[in-house]
Amino acid sequence: MTHGQHNHDRLICPPAAATLGTDGHRSGDRWLSSRGPGQVFMMGDNHTLPPMPERPTLADFFRLRLALDPFTTRHMLQSARRARQQGMGEKVVLACLLHDISVAGLLRSQHGHWGAQLVGAYVDEEVAWAIRQHEVLRYFPDETVGYGYPEAYADFFGAEYRPPAHTRVAYLEARRHRWYMSARMVTINDVYTFDPEAHVEFEEFEDVVGRHFRQPAQGLGFDGSPEAHMWRTMIWPNNFL
Repeated sequence: MTHGQHNHDRLICPPAAATLGTDGHRSGDRWLSSRGPGQVFMMGDNHTLPPMPERPTLADFFRLRLALDPFTTRHMLQSARRARQQGMGEKVVLACLLHDISVAGLLRSQHGHWGAQLVGAYVDEEVAWAIRQHEVLRYFPDETVGYGYPEAYADFFGAEYRPPAHTRVAYLEARRHRWYMSARMVTINDVYTFDPEAHVEFEEFEDVVGRHFRQPAQGLGFDGSPEAHMWRTMIWPNNFL
């Protein structure tokens, strides 16, 4: 995949969501005035990223985009392995495999919602729901299944942190939902799978993906689905527009 600009010095303008509230944020006029002679804003392939095939599959995204965050990708693979070893159903295994896909490829904030939307056209509704709701449920213990508030969160966010009111409302709604336990199993197989020494390959789950992920013939990003633009964003993350 390529779109010209071969003979130009290309300038990357980070998306606003990545810089708001930081010293690195610039308004549009500052970006427009910051270009040097002969510079253009990047569009198309960034050749410092691995090239994507014309019809990319989920496996291609794991290997060529998500793997650029090895910590998160290793964690998702470990989570899916643990779910399988614990005898979870294949929908839960797939949800574990994909639960942090937005963290690795798109955005951290609201990552369960972004991830659920990203995969929504290609997985069972229960899988997408579990991915979305794991973001909410991880803040709330459920001692009946041995899930407590993650100790790391007190370190990450401060011991006094409390999730906002809308998150608690969403938790109470999810708690009453028929798929509650599917999302809860994602949180259980989330919090215990950060072993830096574990080695898990995507191929271990190709059978589950083949049965439960509807790979479009045109390739992810090019099938005209409402989610296609999100996959294209991961293909060309540095486009100016």
